[in-house]
Amino acid sequence: MKIATWNVNSLSVRLPQVLAWLATNPVDALCLQELKLTDDKFPHVALQDAGYHAVAFGQKTYNGVAILTRTPVRDVVRNIPGFDDEQSRVIAATLDTPEGPLRLLNGYFVNGQEPGSEKFAYKMRWLQALHDWIQAEMAVHPRLVLVGDFNVAPEDRDSYDPEGLRETIHHTTQERDHFKALLALGLTDAFRMFEQPEKSFSWWDYRMLGFQKNRGLRIDHILVSEALRPQVTACVVDRAPRKNPQPSDHAPVVVTLGA
Repeated sequence: MKIATWNVNSLSVRLPQVLAWLATNPVDALCLQELKLTDDKFPHVALQDAGYHAVAFGQKTYNGVAILTRTPVRDVVRNIPGFDDEQSRVIAATLDTPEGPLRLLNGYFVNGQEPGSEKFAYKMRWLQALHDWIQAEMAVHPRLVLVGDFNVAPEDRDSYDPEGLRETIHHTTQERDHFKALLALGLTDAFRMFEQPEKSFSWWDYRMLGFQKNRGLRIDHILVSEALRPQVTACVVDRAPRKNPQPSDHAPVVVTLGA
């Protein structure tokens, strides 16, 4: 089974790229972030034609998340229960697999803008609410995967310039502590279960030849629960879509689960 996460930075712009990627990478589930469209504009028909069911949680201009799957899902939840939020950032669903139910949570984590700002304070509140919800979800769903654009580079090796960017957004001690707190719940960073090339990133700025110079960050992650950890056989960043004309600034991350 393969599960992927991809911040497409506008599904209306990037839909042809998503369809092309799915045609050559027929994953079982693809989690999208930054749809930047409302639910009534979501391309259900085009995705159905490609063989995928979809549940979405959209928003005009900003944010928005979706889960695309080969088979229908159930028990869909939109946003963090009990956390008052006007932004469409989280969608969760249960997939019924031959090995049993799998709970899949897809998040477009708050950017935070800069430490000390109100947006950063919102990020801290959001991350704490997410942590508490994940803790409750894991008590009910031992087979759980948390994916998305976390907007956190967990370690120095996840940044092209760890010293120059130290304690700036995505690199602050507070953000990294929240990431560690998620791991402490019993989640594992699937990408780091394997030897990876140095300077492996998932996002590159459009400006200053960011991708060409590999000036990137690893901020898109797939975390798996302890029950799923033995089944993880691979986790990779697919850089190919970042080479497309008019690409998203993020690349897909794909985890493979064996039986």
